[in-house]
This record gives sequence, C-alpha cells and structure tokens, in this order.
Amino acid sequence: MSTYKKPHHYADSKSIIPISDNYIGCRNPEAELIQVSWVEVTGKVPVKAGKKYEISFDVALKSDAFGWNGSQVLVMAKIGKGGKYSHKSAALDAPTRTPNQKFQVPVPKLEISVPENTENPELYFGLYDVWNWKWKGGLVIYNAVVKEI
Repeated sequence: MSTYKKPHHYADSKSIIPISDNYIGCRNPEAELIQVSWVEVTGKVPVKAGKKYEISFDVALKSDAFGWNGSQVLVMAKIGKGGKYSHKSAALDAPTRTPNQKFQVPVPKLEISVPENTENPELYFGLYDVWNWKWKGGLVIYNAVVKEI
C-alpha cells in the first residue's frame, strides 16, 4: 500500500522578493512541475504610481517534458485587487525548444501601467494554464520577473 494519500499534491510555495528597486524575482531554487493538469503561479508586489512595468517568467522544458504541445500559458497582471487583467499568451511547444535551456514567456513581455492617482498600488500577476486540463510535466519555473521600464 502506498504511503501517499493522493497521487498529486500542492507544490511548495516559492517567495517572490525584491532583488533591487526596479527588479523583482525569485531567489529560491527553481520549481519543477513533474505532473500537473493545471498551472497557477501567482504573486503580488508593491509598485509605484505613474510607472510602467513588464512582467515575464524565466522557464525551461526538461528533455522529458510532456503535454505542452498545443498548450498556451497565459501571463496575466492587474493593478489592485479589483483591477482589470491584461494578459499575453505563449506557446510552450516542446519540439521548438532546446531541452533544459532557459527562455522567457511571454515574448514580447507583458507591459502594464500604474495610473498616477493610485494609492498604495500593488501589482497582481501570474502564470496560468488552467483551461485545458491535459496532463503535462517537465516545466521548470526559475523566476517571476517584474521590472520597471
């Protein structure tokens, strides 16, 4: 009998922390998605009113990656909890990628502007594949990048 109660469980959290005044990333080791049916990686960071930011994720597909062909991931962002999301999609098709080589999604990066009159602005962002429910694995997420431009 297996010692696991469920075949799949929640991944450990990774912290998104400021690296410098205009660059936010993940200082923890990368997270590997071994076998998942959906992806939801989210974060929230303080930003400055009147500034513009670009959002992307540094990722790689391992040599044994599967299930990503034909899948689109979305990088989404909004200002404030009640804000309207902006998004860009990116294909992760394994045959077009060199295994284990880091690349950014989306290309071009998602850009979002913070209105001048926003008090205590926060940028909510994420990487998602929650709509197709195919089993997939072998995606390594290195960083979430929020950069003032």
